[in-house]
Amino acid sequence: MKILGIESSCDETACSVVEDGKTVLSNIVASQIDEHRLYGGVVPEIASRRHAENITWVTKAALEEAGCTMDDIDAVAVTYAPGLIGALLVGVSFAKGLAMSAGKPLVPVHHIAGHIAANYISHPELKPPYLCLVVSGGHSHIVEVLDYSRYHVIGRTRDDAAGECFDKVARTLGFEYPGGKFIDNAAKSGDPNAYKLPHPKVQGSEYDFSFSGLKTAVINLVHNAAQKGETVNVNDMAASFQNTISDILVDKAMLAAKDLGYTTIGLAGGVSANSGVREKLQKACDKRGYKLYMPEFKYCGDNGAMIACQGYFDYLAGRRADESLNGIATLSLDKISE
Repeated sequence: MKILGIESSCDETACSVVEDGKTVLSNIVASQIDEHRLYGGVVPEIASRRHAENITWVTKAALEEAGCTMDDIDAVAVTYAPGLIGALLVGVSFAKGLAMSAGKPLVPVHHIAGHIAANYISHPELKPPYLCLVVSGGHSHIVEVLDYSRYHVIGRTRDDAAGECFDKVARTLGFEYPGGKFIDNAAKSGDPNAYKLPHPKVQGSEYDFSFSGLKTAVINLVHNAAQKGETVNVNDMAASFQNTISDILVDKAMLAAKDLGYTTIGLAGGVSANSGVREKLQKACDKRGYKLYMPEFKYCGDNGAMIACQGYFDYLAGRRADESLNGIATLSLDKISE
């Protein structure tokens, strides 16, 4: 079964053809990073316009690379939430028209579920149930993956997402957008213990995250040093920040795994490409005898392959587009598990 997956939730216009949920036949991504870098972050209006300009040729390129026509496609999967509303509307509207004109079923895919599914491409042997740490620019979740299309969110950020925190700290340290990779590179040359940073906790919610205080602590340290005419060692600060945020993510995930009895752990989302997070999580799992699955770097960020992969499992589960697509960006991962 061949699924065409379309992704347009933020600043990547992506399309992919995936066969039987795990074999990627094509994976085309049109990135807008260079343009948004001029503004220090994603500008929603620009993102929506670029999606509208790119989505047709990206889809054609994905079909061509896969050696397919729409006659060979069994269903069209599209990201319907969460994300930038204008960007999502471009992908959903295009997918609706494409599916209708080709006479194919339309499968709505939750973006976070898509990130989780990226692991099935890199690790076909992975099967639910397991616990997954999802970390990206807009999301930080600990998710019980009960089945391929059923989830239970047991922890989430109460304020900033970890990826957003990376980007804002990076900007404070003078790096360009997106800042995650610059923090990662600088951290390799820094001392992770040079600066003592807070480990915020959410009272009464042991699995939830809070990153705004950590972000503010770094910003205040940098600004206070500047006011005194002092300089902050950028590499040391990057290393200390990355070490702290990695500790927070990994400690919460390991606590949840212990309490809920999981020995299989997944990592997903854009921040899953961060070397500090990957290394700490791998060490923590090795220490406890847990099996860890992480996506290949090319599937960490937003892409169509993860949407097509999840679309395959959602199609088998009987999920089809209905009135839910009229409420895009409003449904949580909890609700799609019902």
